Amino acid sequence: MSDRKIPDELVALDAELSGRRFPIVRQIDPGPTAMGVSVAILVLIVGLILPWTGSIHGWQVLAGLEPQLGVLPRLFTFTSLGFGLVVSALALATRWWALAWLAAVGCGISVVTGVWAIWSRQVSITAGGTSAGIGLVVALLAVIALAVCWVRIAGRR
Repeated sequence: MSDRKIPDELVALDAELSGRRFPIVRQIDPGPTAMGVSVAILVLIVGLILPWTGSIHGWQVLAGLEPQLGVLPRLFTFTSLGFGLVVSALALATRWWALAWLAAVGCGISVVTGVWAIWSRQVSITAGGTSAGIGLVVALLAVIALAVCWVRIAGRR
């Protein structure tokens, strides 16, 4: 055996790579599913522009301009934008595994609130109200797509 000394550069490189193992493991690789997430986020934004019930648009529900609509459609706007837009965008940008799971679980919760929001609009028809509009349905479909995409991405790791 030779008594050669390990160069200082290699020792420094080994120390740097040893410190990077844990953060690398916590990251995700969304792969081609990232395109599906991006399209679903865009569709969710379009859903906010379209009418949710009668002549009331999704952004008006978010802003609270129509309080007689009830709590369920407003809850859906908060959960869909919070998890479907903000957390999804952050998870794509940072590629953190924890944010991917938060997006998956949050979008799943948002799917439930979206179904409740549509159900509340259908029930209001019997009381003389308006039914669910195309924007509410489009937003729900976008959140369903986001939930499926994030479960696939987070579960892959």
